[in-house]
Amino acid sequence: MSAVSKFFQSKFGIWSGFAGAAVALFGIMPLLLSGFRLGLFAQFLCYAIVAVGIGLAWGRGGMLTLGQGVYFGMGAYLMAMHLKMADAEFRNGPGAVPDFMELAGIRSLPAYWAPFASPVFTIAAILILPTAFAVLLGLAVFKRRVKGAYFAILSQALAGAFAILLIGQQSLGGFNGISRFQYFFGYTINDPVNQQMLYFIVAAVLLAVVALSLQLRRSRYGELLVAVRDSEERVRFLGYDSANIKVVAYAVAALLASIAGALFVPVVGIISPASIGIVPSIMFILGVAIGGRASLLGPVIGALAVAWAQTTLSEQFPSAWTYAQGLLFIVVIALLPGGIASIPALAKRFRFKNNAEAVEATA
Repeated sequence: MSAVSKFFQSKFGIWSGFAGAAVALFGIMPLLLSGFRLGLFAQFLCYAIVAVGIGLAWGRGGMLTLGQGVYFGMGAYLMAMHLKMADAEFRNGPGAVPDFMELAGIRSLPAYWAPFASPVFTIAAILILPTAFAVLLGLAVFKRRVKGAYFAILSQALAGAFAILLIGQQSLGGFNGISRFQYFFGYTINDPVNQQMLYFIVAAVLLAVVALSLQLRRSRYGELLVAVRDSEERVRFLGYDSANIKVVAYAVAALLASIAGALFVPVVGIISPASIGIVPSIMFILGVAIGGRASLLGPVIGALAVAWAQTTLSEQFPSAWTYAQGLLFIVVIALLPGGIASIPALAKRFRFKNNAEAVEATA
């Protein structure tokens, strides 16, 4: 282990890393980026929050979660419902129907929309509902010892089914989704000052979830999770319920995806089935794979890199991103299975090999 690695694994090194990230996110980026680019970067940070959860579930637990778009979408739609309720009440008073429902011919507010007029209920729903769904699904799947490719296919099918379900729900905007939000907990969304504050909120949440992931990785539970990934039968033989260990990681990943989706809505201003189906779920996985699923910061770096590459290529070459996405995945699997985070270790191994060959040549 190098001196740099030892430093960043020490307590002082960890605090130094978080301090450096905070300076970059809260001090440098707002100075370097315009208002539009800062909002775009906030969107990328939302993807990074999802990636942290996937890194925990897949990188540490071995669960290839191809359906995180489901939980991202749950959090996003729950937040969107509250924002549209707030807009409608500001315009026409309590119990008013959101504007997109009026255009769709819906004259009375659906009963399940009414509780989302409360900010407290909305926040509780964002935190509890996706997590509870993940726990129930995880228990049903992991107790039956479904794993590997079967779990990956099941989770991806769930994302596709969820997107199709939303398309048929006119009370949730149908294919077009929900958009044109005006207020966020009493503040005007389009105000540049409030847009910057939204960015700060997203950045703070990202630092918090990275700290949570670090704590889980360094805890006894983190060791058990790795043990389940490497030898599930042996862990079960030692008396631990491996299904419960998996469920916790899967539920944490779902919670983080839901929080990211809830923050994504006021930042971007729209949520639709196209943002939560199979393709977005694959993009989440691609970012984690490119960054390095087994490391702490690899998923964050990979998610930011993929989101930036998608935006840049889409601006310059609108039809090229799909091909670039496939090429990236092939390159990572074939040449860099450990992701970007594994480059320092590979470089060190390469230097050690060259030094050994040089010693042998001079001997």
